[in-house]
Amino acid sequence: MKVNLKTAQTLVQLLKGETFAYSKIKNSFIDELLQENILNISGKHRKKVWLTNAGQLKLYLSNQYNIENIETYIRAIKNPNTSRADFVKLTGDSKLSKERTFKGFLVNSYQAISTKLNSEELIINPPKGTFVFIYDFENFNIPENVTIIGVENPRNFRHIYEQSHLFNEIEPLFISRYPQMQNKDVIRWLKQIPNKYLHFGDFDFAGINIYLNEYKKHLGDRTNFFVPKSIKEDIKFGSRKRFDIQKAKFNKNEIQEPDLIDLITIIEKEQKGLDQEYYIKTKHNN
Repeated sequence: MKVNLKTAQTLVQLLKGETFAYSKIKNSFIDELLQENILNISGKHRKKVWLTNAGQLKLYLSNQYNIENIETYIRAIKNPNTSRADFVKLTGDSKLSKERTFKGFLVNSYQAISTKLNSEELIINPPKGTFVFIYDFENFNIPENVTIIGVENPRNFRHIYEQSHLFNEIEPLFISRYPQMQNKDVIRWLKQIPNKYLHFGDFDFAGINIYLNEYKKHLGDRTNFFVPKSIKEDIKFGSRKRFDIQKAKFNKNEIQEPDLIDLITIIEKEQKGLDQEYYIKTKHNN
């Protein structure tokens, strides 16, 4: 049983807006939700956990565990007369085991890249307006000279042609962070290949938090945060409100990437955050 009764009951309380001490509820499932940014945590010694988005939690339970209604699920667990057939109807699994309904991730490229999927050649070069979905990612191999670029914003992922000038010094293969529920597959794949990873996200504290907490901690020195050469001037067109409402969930002194340190310094000085979509709108007016 992957979502036990105690955890399921905690989820109900979180959905009602309650907060919990992390020490009281921590387990592998709660850590999973924290990693997905569905739950949030704060504090150094007495850490508190709360739900950031009820809809996202419900979607995650549905997609990853086939649980459509957490309260119905709890009643079924507590009822000794619930049959295996009933559990199949509730979760798609008579043993209540975690079952992935769909795995994999989207890739995109503005130039042909020869890859291999299950030892057969696969050319990644989708026409504009289409992407390639890699399902059997465990057997997806790419040349070592290709740099993986993780794109945080779906619109930027769609319009990679209009941003090719940003990456003319490397041979890039773009992967999408969305649907976010597939991101664990992205991390698993990145951990099994030697290629460098470059994170293309929003130029604000939220974007940096995503990079450090979802990618850097898993991939280490193979990763870098993409910082445009013109960011010092570009960020003047950013949002002060975005800076005001976001918090840095990192210690600047622990970061070893010079470009990322420079970006943080610029954000702090200008007190603005810049959406990565800027590089579509301003450079190509798209």
